[in-house]
Order: sequence, then C-alpha cells, then structure tokens
Amino acid sequence: MQERKIGSLSVSPTGFGSMNVSFGYGPADEETSEQLLLEALEAGITFFDTAHMYGGGHNEKFLGKVLSSHRQKFVLATKCGLSGDGISGRPDVIRKQCETSLKRLKTDVLDLYYLHRLDPDVPIEESVGAMATLVKAGMVQELGLSEVCCATIERAQTEHPIAAVQSEYSLWSRTPENGVLELCRKLGITFVPFSPLGRGFLAGSSKSVDELPDNDLRATIARPRFEPDAFAKNQALLVEFAAIARDNECTMAQLALAWLLTIEDQTLVPIPGTRSIQHMKDNAASANVTLTESTVAALDALINESTVTGSRYTADRMLETDSERDVSA
Repeated sequence: MQERKIGSLSVSPTGFGSMNVSFGYGPADEETSEQLLLEALEAGITFFDTAHMYGGGHNEKFLGKVLSSHRQKFVLATKCGLSGDGISGRPDVIRKQCETSLKRLKTDVLDLYYLHRLDPDVPIEESVGAMATLVKAGMVQELGLSEVCCATIERAQTEHPIAAVQSEYSLWSRTPENGVLELCRKLGITFVPFSPLGRGFLAGSSKSVDELPDNDLRATIARPRFEPDAFAKNQALLVEFAAIARDNECTMAQLALAWLLTIEDQTLVPIPGTRSIQHMKDNAASANVTLTESTVAALDALINESTVTGSRYTADRMLETDSERDVSA
C-alpha cells in the first residue's frame, strides 16, 4: 500500500476504527475480534484508532492485549476528553486519561492523541496546552482534534501544531465540506473520516431502527436516518449506487472508500470499522480501486446532504457537536 502522512507518522491509506469490537453495535465475539485485529496487520493496515471511552476502557485493553507484541508495526491513535462521566477537557483529566490509556494499551507512547470532543466550559487553548505537555514529556507524538469547527481548529493551532482532525465524513455526511477540509489543506492537517461507510449504510448492511437493538448507535444518537420512513427513502439511493459498484468491479463499501481516497489524494485517511474479517480485507483493498472523474461526479450527485433523508444525529446531539457550527455559520 502507498502510505499517507499524519504529521511525522506514515500510515496505510485506510486505517481501522476499532470501536465496533467493544461498543456501539451490540456484543462482539472476542476470539473473532482478536483474529480480526491480527489479520488487519497482515492485510497491510498500519493505523489503528481507539478511544478512552470505547466500551468503558475495554477497547483500549483489548487492543493492548492483542497488538502490544506487534507495537512497532503500526501507528496507534486514541482519544481523551470523553468518558462515561461526560465531556471534560480539563488539563488534569487529560493527563490522567493519557496515563490510563498508556497502561491499557501496554505502550510507552501514543503516536496520535486526539481531544475526543470540545469541552464548552474549557478554552480549547487550555486543553491543547495540556496535551502539548504530554508531547514534551514523551508520552505522545502528535496531536489531533475530533468533531471540531474551523474556529476551534485555528485557535488550537496557535497553541500546538495539529496533525489530524477527525470527524464523520462520507458520501452521506458532508459536514467537513463546509470549511474544515479546506482549512486542513491550508494548514497541512490530515483529515481522518470516521464512519466513512455511513454506519454500514453505504456497505448495504444497515437496518432500520425497528430491526436494531436499543443500544445500537443507529437507534440512539444517529437515529434520524434510520427511522423506517427515512431509511426506506435512503435505501432507494443504493440501487444506482450498487450498479456503479458493479461497473467498477468492487463492493459497495470499496466504492464509498475509494470516493474518499480519490477526492482528497494523500491528505485523507478513512478509518472504517467492522467485525467481519472479510469486510476488513475488502476495505483495506479499497486503495486499489481507481475511479474516473465521471464516476466521482456521479457519486457526488447521487448521495449527498440534499438527497439523503434525515440529519446525521438527533437534534440535541447536533446542537452540542462543535463541528456542526460550520454548517450554520
């Protein structure tokens, strides 16, 4: 795989979002998940993303257990500032969570450390300043931000260089196009899309809320697009989408990832998550799918914020998400 850069770090074109194996989409089989992580390394994936809050700490512990003996083979990213107790960007919390994450992940250094969510009660300069002290202490290599607006990125950048910005981005979630992508290009920041497959929708594997367990993210904070009526309308978009995938001799998931990799050449690293070993291998191979300009244009027109029914989050979550400020600005 041709590598991409995140600050001083070199990573595979697609990474692995590990949340799914611990949290958000129901229980996972640990034996299968262990094999999944190891085979991801074998498939050439060198960028693994986790967070302090995923599964109440289970995700970091699981990655530490499975991957710590292979630590030199991959770039490790985790996040602070969000836990079961809520959002906190206070310096003391950030340092404590970093120390906890290092122990859980069985590593001496975190390659990329994100602020998971902006704390509205703590200036971003204070939070990033605290994270910068972790860089000086040798506990962290590069800093990142998650779900932030342009103004927050610019303020953070004055405190310490930001290597990566992470937010939801896919054909059906275009919020970063309201300024963040352009700003990241300007500042030399790598953009890392989470949920690049629309929480499984673009892979053709999602179900409406009446078929999902109550603790599934698609039945809670991401509910609007998965309500039965909205879901039926959205599914109609997949007929042509599947046809385009067939024309390009790839899976629907590969098509969605190839779109991302094509439009932001070398400055974007999506982190799809899955519990399926075969899906992981397919996702890793998406970098080998070449799309023509006409195909990219057709995908742009087919699935976008105007053609998709429902917002990406519930109304209350939209109001408290800093990245959404760019939409109304």
